[in-house]
Amino acid sequence: MTAPIIEVERLTKSYGGKRGIVDVSLEVGEGEVFGFLGPNGAGKTTTIRILMALLRADAGRARIAGLDCWEKSIDVKRLIGYVPGEPSLDPNLTGGQILEYFANLRGGVDQSYLKKLVDRFDLDTSRKFRQYSTGNKRKVVLIQAFMHRPRVLVLDEPTSGLDPLNQQEFDAMVREARDEGHTVFFSSHVLSEVEKTCSRIGIIREGRLVRVGGIHELAEIKRYEITITFAQPVPAESFASLEGVTSAEPLNNGAGVRLAVQGPADAVIKAAARYPVVSLTSVEPSLEDTFLRFYEADGHSSKEVAGVV
Repeated sequence: MTAPIIEVERLTKSYGGKRGIVDVSLEVGEGEVFGFLGPNGAGKTTTIRILMALLRADAGRARIAGLDCWEKSIDVKRLIGYVPGEPSLDPNLTGGQILEYFANLRGGVDQSYLKKLVDRFDLDTSRKFRQYSTGNKRKVVLIQAFMHRPRVLVLDEPTSGLDPLNQQEFDAMVREARDEGHTVFFSSHVLSEVEKTCSRIGIIREGRLVRVGGIHELAEIKRYEITITFAQPVPAESFASLEGVTSAEPLNNGAGVRLAVQGPADAVIKAAARYPVVSLTSVEPSLEDTFLRFYEADGHSSKEVAGVV
């Protein structure tokens, strides 16, 4: 890893009787794309709000480019492009007016680059913010975060509400920022999202950072479901012992099977090919669903999970 530009040391934040984050420590190198993963309520937003000096930590320190995020918050914000998890902007301003406001706040931006971003997202800047769909509201905050080519991008669930085409544009913009030497730190609860762009990940669970490592380590926890419908009954047991299959559930009176799979699906596909297949679908559960399985396996109740902010 290159020299760290984001440094988090034993951050702790509590919300009365509810737990926020506890002793979170991590480093992100300059020019790195870092994925901050965890189910909803795990502590991702709390950590990001402390980085942005929107919350003050109870203990620990956070620094960006060597500057204390709380004590030097104005200087830090000059370096950052930020996307909040739940954007709240003036509903009576148009998208164009909002972008103009943020551009002036930054002391001006490259207008040709701003127009390029607007075109890439196909955003109608003449409409008022309150008239936008959830996806278009997300486009506005993404454009304002990227338009001044910040040294560091801090993005909280940045693709929430985007359609697949605009998600692809976002992925391309992240890769471009990385290639220009900029740092991207973004949170997500979707495994496939971070796989496409990140070099390293941090996984937070119940307010504690439980793993930091390379993107290849996702294979250890990534699971998905394959549902196969056959033209005739097929014994689910014939799939249960296949490599990578962790469970096999019969469907439609034996004419279908739902499989939980970890790792390559090659064995499943070859086994299915022995029978007349009507349809086959593969669905990746959210990271939240994946972690809930871990919680249940460890004996944690859903109430305990919900108690994390």
